[in-house]
Amino acid sequence: MKIPQMIAAEFRRLFSTRMSVIALIALVAVPVLYGGLYLWANQDPYAKLNEVPVALVVADEGTAATEDSPARNVGDEVADELIADGTFDWHEVSAEQAADGLTDSTYDFVITLPADFSEALASIQTDEPRQAEIILETSDANSYLAGTIGEQAVKTIRTTVAEQVGREAASLLLDSISTIRGKLVEAADGAQQLVDGTSTAIDGASQLGDGATQLADGNAALASGTQQLASGTRQLADGSATLADGAQQVADGNAQLAASADRVGSAVGEAAASVPQARAEIQARLAAAGVDQATIDDVLSRLDPLADDIATGNDRVQEVVGQIDRLADGAAQVADGSADLAAGAATAADGADAAAAGAAAAASGAATLRDGIGTLGDGLGQLETGGETLQSGLADGAAQIPDSDQATRDAQAKTIADPVSLETDALTEAGNYGAGLAPFFAALAGWIGIYALFLIVKPISRRAVTALHSPIRVTLAGWLTPGILGAVQMIGLFTVLAVTLGFPMTHPLGTLGVMVLASATYAAIILALNVWLGSVGQFLGLVLMVLQLVTAGGTFPWQTLPAPLAALHHVLPMGYVVDMMRQFMYGGDLGRAASDGLVLLAWMLGALVLAAIGVTRMTHFRTLRDLQPSLIG
Repeated sequence: MKIPQMIAAEFRRLFSTRMSVIALIALVAVPVLYGGLYLWANQDPYAKLNEVPVALVVADEGTAATEDSPARNVGDEVADELIADGTFDWHEVSAEQAADGLTDSTYDFVITLPADFSEALASIQTDEPRQAEIILETSDANSYLAGTIGEQAVKTIRTTVAEQVGREAASLLLDSISTIRGKLVEAADGAQQLVDGTSTAIDGASQLGDGATQLADGNAALASGTQQLASGTRQLADGSATLADGAQQVADGNAQLAASADRVGSAVGEAAASVPQARAEIQARLAAAGVDQATIDDVLSRLDPLADDIATGNDRVQEVVGQIDRLADGAAQVADGSADLAAGAATAADGADAAAAGAAAAASGAATLRDGIGTLGDGLGQLETGGETLQSGLADGAAQIPDSDQATRDAQAKTIADPVSLETDALTEAGNYGAGLAPFFAALAGWIGIYALFLIVKPISRRAVTALHSPIRVTLAGWLTPGILGAVQMIGLFTVLAVTLGFPMTHPLGTLGVMVLASATYAAIILALNVWLGSVGQFLGLVLMVLQLVTAGGTFPWQTLPAPLAALHHVLPMGYVVDMMRQFMYGGDLGRAASDGLVLLAWMLGALVLAAIGVTRMTHFRTLRDLQPSLIG
């Protein structure tokens, strides 16, 4: 009997009764229903998060208005943004309603913005900053994944709020820095004005110093002259006393005394006449030197008594001279007036001494003024140097702070609050959640479909074995019958994935080829198990399905598996089916897909060889197992 005849005979058996046809159709539809329904249910769950009920409790009391900022409730702002965004089915409720709703599954999770939410955010501008809290409450009794989604939602809210607060804080900081820069520029300008004014003051102090030096020199000369005057007047007093004592002797030398008296009177008169002129000259020089009027008046007030004394002395001297002149007329009168002359001369000497002392004091004051002006000049020089250092430092400090406009500062604040942007570049892309799971569930559905078919499809033809037909033909016929039905299953499942669910496929024909190859490989494996172990082998096919369910790496990366299961991932065929289908569906590495295909072919050929060996054994031997009923049935 040839292979097509054996296949046809098996199909006639499968279609022999209405019940067998119904059973066959049901079993062929198993992978289509399993894979199609599961992937339909999970086609894109993230697109329907807006139907997930979430309780939002806004207990935030906000912050009160201050001189620097208005009243604000950040909790209300966040709530408004969340509700407007519509990512979830938000319900703004009280804390009690949220707790009850989480307990009775009305809400999948609860997000609470506590009473001090706004106050904590505003604390960054105080001496006691603290973190604000967002409270997430979940219940795994409602849904574990809902709690996981809630954690991601809270992280997103936290990131958004942190970015907003960071942007506002950075904006405030940058505005303050800009204000500081403006004040530094103003201070630098003021320091420059101080330097300029100090330079002018130094020039004025230099001129004042020159005038003070001239004043000191003039006062020194005046002091010297008045000292000479005092000395001469004292000599006059002494001579007058001698005159008084020798009045009788004076009579003989009256002519000589009269001449001397005239000379003295003339000298004193000239000295008294020069005092007003000297006073006016001092006043003019002080004014020319830039000395203020109060200082000039003070200096002149010190000279005026001296002038008065000199004038008084002059009057007395002139009186004495007149007496001496009169003495020349009458020697008798000289003797009587000699005492008065001596007294007047003494008074003149005292006045001359006082004038000399005043002139010496004026000279000392002028010298002190000169020295003080010199010290003032040194201080102004230091002030100018310090002002230049201050101006340079302020200018340098202002130059180091960028001069930015409001738009630039806003952009800088935004960048500081969110300095890193995420740019994703997918080498390959599934499209949605369902398409991401499709390779795994298609591979699993293919195994389930083949396993179900072997519940009614005979692994081998007992008649052909009994008739001693070719073991290879019997094996191929036993493999091709479920292989053809498995191909029908995969075509139906592929139609659901590509057409009904609309999953994107880069290489659709390649994807279908992988599904058919996987089904044929599974058929060979389960055939070999049935040939060698019968119903026990069929049961082991179920065990293999469970092992591959957890080792194929269809959901989480296979690297997360425990070591023994990870080792099985590299051995069992379903992991290669999943990887190969991903490469064709998502446009991955076709060379890698070819390597996966070679592994599947090795499994398929190995299983067929093993099955053929089993069939050969059956054509030559009978075992007790072949005669006893199966324990599984």
